[in-house]
Amino acid sequence: MAATRLVIVGGDAAGMSAASQARRLKGPDELEITAFERGHFTSYSACGIPYWAGGVVDGPDALIARAPEEHRRRGIDLHMRTEVTELDVAGQRVRARDLESGAERWHGFDRLVLATGARPVRPPIEGIDARGVYGVQTLDDGRALIDGLAKLDPAGPRRAVVIGAGYIGVEMAEALSLRGFEVTVVERAAQPMGTLDPDMGALVREAMSGMGIEVVTGTEVTSIVTGPDSTVTAVAAGERRFPADVVVLGLGVRPETSLAKAAGLPLGESGGLLTDPAMRVRGHQNIWAGGDCVEVWDLVAGRSRHIALGTHANKHGQVIGSNIGGGCATFPGVVGTAVSKVCDLEIARTGLLEAQATAAGLRFVTVTVESTSRAGYYPGARPMTVKMLAERRTGRLLGVQIVGREGAAKRVDVAAVALTARMTVEQMTALDLGYAPPFSPVWDPVLVAARKAAAAVAGGA
Repeated sequence: MAATRLVIVGGDAAGMSAASQARRLKGPDELEITAFERGHFTSYSACGIPYWAGGVVDGPDALIARAPEEHRRRGIDLHMRTEVTELDVAGQRVRARDLESGAERWHGFDRLVLATGARPVRPPIEGIDARGVYGVQTLDDGRALIDGLAKLDPAGPRRAVVIGAGYIGVEMAEALSLRGFEVTVVERAAQPMGTLDPDMGALVREAMSGMGIEVVTGTEVTSIVTGPDSTVTAVAAGERRFPADVVVLGLGVRPETSLAKAAGLPLGESGGLLTDPAMRVRGHQNIWAGGDCVEVWDLVAGRSRHIALGTHANKHGQVIGSNIGGGCATFPGVVGTAVSKVCDLEIARTGLLEAQATAAGLRFVTVTVESTSRAGYYPGARPMTVKMLAERRTGRLLGVQIVGREGAAKRVDVAAVALTARMTVEQMTALDLGYAPPFSPVWDPVLVAARKAAAAVAGGA
């Protein structure tokens, strides 16, 4: 009996996790695995690129969890610098093109995994493709940016403009500041970090300004100005021009699903592939998808959303590989947990923002508390702000945002577990959390917020 043919499109977290897990469960005589990756790297941490750019960590090798040769030694036929250009669902085959030679050929499959990732948002403005403008999504992007920075005159002006103040924008602003650049961040929203409510985003803005980063909000970029050699010289936004020797796009990402769309596979509102809990593409028994190219189920809002995070991608790959290998696994969904930092300011969120809760038709209360990371009398206690949303009628926790210094961000994990368990804020007040003065006040800041939220729910009842 011939081995089942598995083809995987995409060689990063979801794709190669699926390949590795499937290989653990089935040997080469049962399962033939072929994978295609258009870049130069596999199984890497894209989240580490800003820290590589800032000189905090080495790269790119330090960011690679498993090189192509390691996958091949495990019996995975991995083709690097090879792009899948067409998907024939009915014929169960994909067309792949070698980017070095240009040669093309069709590859048949019995099982298919789409792990095509996401692409940086590039607005259709004049000069967006100029020399010196960089997106930051893959290790190839990171290497191009670092090579470009190395070519700048070290004795000349070093001015950087970051367009967008989401996670990537904020992290890249810090990285460029660490490299000695004069950094300006331009954001069209009222505050940086659109993944936070505006009042919490204002705290991030204050911290960025305090470290010398100019944050320009409520302003949309209209063009990128170039010199005679098509190299960026400035960014035009509103009535101002910001001189720039380098421009980094931090406008977020969109699912890379052009291949799937052309093949008629089902897409959601964000353009991400729609899957069932087993990560099968809806309506297709032999096609799976995972990582940044899919939409995931939001356990709090009760709808599908596009959330591009490596944590999800690796879990998707494990689920897909287990199912293809003969097991039974599911991915139940997410609560939207994410953390970041800018210098010593830690930023965390989970669950819904006010606007998201409103869009979901929920009535809610919000509370904000100021606390410290340790007992106030213990050396090194740092301030933090915790904001909490709870459903007005039931008291169910809906979301938490935390902004503070050392020890702030990972406290959001308590809230993530509470959201997954559908706990009420009243129930949260009785959580048996660890306490000692070096680690927390006797009432942890998350529990202080829960007590205040519980009181607000009771008062509204």
